[in-house]
Amino acid sequence: MEALQLIVNGLMAGTILAIPAIGLTTLFAVLRFTNFALASHMTIGAFAGFVANTSLGLPVIPSLLAAFVIAGLVGWLSDEFMLKPLRATGFITTAIGSIALTIALENIVRFIFGNAMRGYNLPLRRDWVIHDIRVSPQQAENLVIAVVVMALLFAFLTLTRTGKAMRAVADNPMLAAIKGINADMVARLVSFVGMGLAGLGGMLIGLDTTIDPLVGFKTILSVFAAAVVGGLGSIPGAVVGALVIGVGEELSLLVLTPAYRTAVGFIAILLVLTFRPRGILGQRAY
Repeated sequence: MEALQLIVNGLMAGTILAIPAIGLTTLFAVLRFTNFALASHMTIGAFAGFVANTSLGLPVIPSLLAAFVIAGLVGWLSDEFMLKPLRATGFITTAIGSIALTIALENIVRFIFGNAMRGYNLPLRRDWVIHDIRVSPQQAENLVIAVVVMALLFAFLTLTRTGKAMRAVADNPMLAAIKGINADMVARLVSFVGMGLAGLGGMLIGLDTTIDPLVGFKTILSVFAAAVVGGLGSIPGAVVGALVIGVGEELSLLVLTPAYRTAVGFIAILLVLTFRPRGILGQRAY
């Protein structure tokens, strides 16, 4: 029964993890580098939602929208003025620059909010118990929100003209340019959406636990592992990878202490790079 409880917890955690993983893989598909600044934008979104929820008194859904918008705007501005000038020097330099950026942004959050753990203003509710499986109402709400966000994103990418333009640039930037698609505008939109998803994911994680300035840093390995396992550049792959990592991390508690659960991400990355470098669903498979 313990294993079943851990699997349920893992599926719920993996569904939430899929939101920032989709953001990371979307950024990679269009901009062609791994943007590790996603970690700080998860933190920024978590704290933006915290301010909206606790200081402005907004409910969870509007606070999540604030987390998405603020993290997205910071992501767009930081990419436009800090990372974009580096992209011409190559993806390695840009990725290193994104690490420096995430450290700077996390320290700005720390300077403003301090290092204390903070929690959202949520009602206290008992867990639901179904055949000895415990599920908290907040977990269930987070699961529903994450699924709705993913459904809206898939609809946007497949049904809208802008979404199709993003997919075209991800698949073949030169051909997209020949067809008149403005790659720079698409890159800006992707920076906003990708980092907005990171911020939303950061708040969803915080709703189930607490937040501090390192909430993104502590999660980025799992997010990166999810994207690699699923296939960098593949949005459905990011979802599959997140579920694999979420369940794997929870099941590891059967044999490991919680301090070592992040080892699952390292092991998953090593296995995928060894046996299937393109990931479960390959690259840029939408």
